[in-house]
Amino acid sequence: MASDPTAGYTCRANGGDAPGTGSGSDGSGRRRYESESDAGPTVKSLALLCSRDEEARAASLEELSQEVLARLGPARPGSARLSKQTLLLLLRLSRSCPLQEVRGRASELLRAAQEQGVEVPRALASGPSAFIPAKEMLKEGPDQDILIESFLSLGRVDHITMVMAMHPAYLSCFLRTQHALLEMDGPLPRHWRHYIAVMAAARHHCSYLVQQHSAGFLDAGGEESWLSGLQHAPTKLRSLKTLNKLLAHRPWLIRQQHIQELVCPGAEPRWSLAELIHAVILMAHAHSLCSFGWGCGLNPEPDHIGGYTFQLPSPIHLPRSPHSPHSPHSPAHEDGRQELVDGAMEVEVLMQRMVELQQQEEECTQEEMVTRFERERSESIPTTVVREAPPDLVLRLVEDPEFRYEDFAPRGEQAPPTMRAQDYSWEDHGFSLVNRLLPDMGQLLDEKFQVVSNLTYNRMAMHEGVDTHTLRKALWNYIHCLYGIRYDDYDYGSVNVLLERSLKVFVKTMACYPEQTTARVYHAFWRHFRHSEKVHANLIVMEARLQAALLYTLRAITHYMR
Repeated sequence: MASDPTAGYTCRANGGDAPGTGSGSDGSGRRRYESESDAGPTVKSLALLCSRDEEARAASLEELSQEVLARLGPARPGSARLSKQTLLLLLRLSRSCPLQEVRGRASELLRAAQEQGVEVPRALASGPSAFIPAKEMLKEGPDQDILIESFLSLGRVDHITMVMAMHPAYLSCFLRTQHALLEMDGPLPRHWRHYIAVMAAARHHCSYLVQQHSAGFLDAGGEESWLSGLQHAPTKLRSLKTLNKLLAHRPWLIRQQHIQELVCPGAEPRWSLAELIHAVILMAHAHSLCSFGWGCGLNPEPDHIGGYTFQLPSPIHLPRSPHSPHSPHSPAHEDGRQELVDGAMEVEVLMQRMVELQQQEEECTQEEMVTRFERERSESIPTTVVREAPPDLVLRLVEDPEFRYEDFAPRGEQAPPTMRAQDYSWEDHGFSLVNRLLPDMGQLLDEKFQVVSNLTYNRMAMHEGVDTHTLRKALWNYIHCLYGIRYDDYDYGSVNVLLERSLKVFVKTMACYPEQTTARVYHAFWRHFRHSEKVHANLIVMEARLQAALLYTLRAITHYMR
């Protein structure tokens, strides 16, 4: 779903038909859809492109083609023949539709329009990611099935889906969870859900998600004025701003009083516990997805602001290089090239360390285990990237922008108390609370956590048949360590053994201040690993961060309910 007001049509996630955002307003602040008399295809023809019936889809594609070609006839002058909405829809279909016949026809229609003197848009990016070559993701094969299903269900295949499709098992449960959060029956109205996601994404200056959920908000009938700033939103939504910034940057500060202020009798406006848990999961989901987006270098969608231009005439030529100067709407692009070194030895050393840890029989005292945890938690790994200000569409939705993640102080220097996983865990406490307040959501989240924790292909870089359990566990526990969560039975000395500094820099940047992620940070770690393995690491960071933020909030809710 694109958020440009001129963006095209999307189908509802359950496979039904729904119009996307159109251009113009009906005077009430709500967006109106383009009528069939406007310079674009009919809503019906666009909806049927998502049909599961091949004949209906073929007929719709033919109808779309005939409508576009009719508008290119000699009776219609110049650029008035096709609306910007239609042109961006065709551009998006030509770039990302997994159905070859649709993709090819959209490209042909853009060429025909250009030949008739219409200024057509071109995408500014050569693929979904600025860090990962497009050929790594846009492969024909079995993975296309899940992309086709996504297109038929959602009406589009976005860049997040394309990158996650490198791990189809994870993508399936991610899409199920996101669909339940945004579309299925629940305590919050659909347009509120998208607006809460917009508020959350803005905390990490993620223009990509802000635009995506702004479109969903408008598509669900939301007031356009709300997107001009939080002051235009209802008081009840604005009351989430403190919880939103704490969840995004310092969730360990969330206390019972933050919950009480929102849900206790007499609170004005008052949230029910079911509404609040829905909002909390939406915010945490969006925050963690910001980490994934920045960590994978997602480019703007072809129909997002910053994702297209009309300045050059061809919709096909001159694709943007991932190393070209970046736009303010996409992750920072740095040269990222490293000196060519033989990294095979680095992989061998890491594999040897993993084997040694698995065979290690030495037991540490509990005091030593705590010391090692504190050492990791308070280790200073600074970032020095200075970014230009985010676009106004993001800034106007952020209050208290200076509130950011802060490193934990060394032990004994007024550090926030550690959360012991044995005292409050997802498995023993959080799961049941979520399922109680938001039925089935606990199960969906648990499935996602389990899939990403157990996901393995038994390979590492150029090696096959490798047990990567210790490495995956070190990554997960390191992220929880950064958020102040300690496992009494885990030796945090393993983190230092398995995670070299460049990997720690990437993980901490992505988990704690993802908007600082650059191509150089991405390319510096695991230089001889596949891009799919780096995306796997991104998924672990995203889910570990999500669980950590939820645990602190769920604990506060539990304390309130006692």
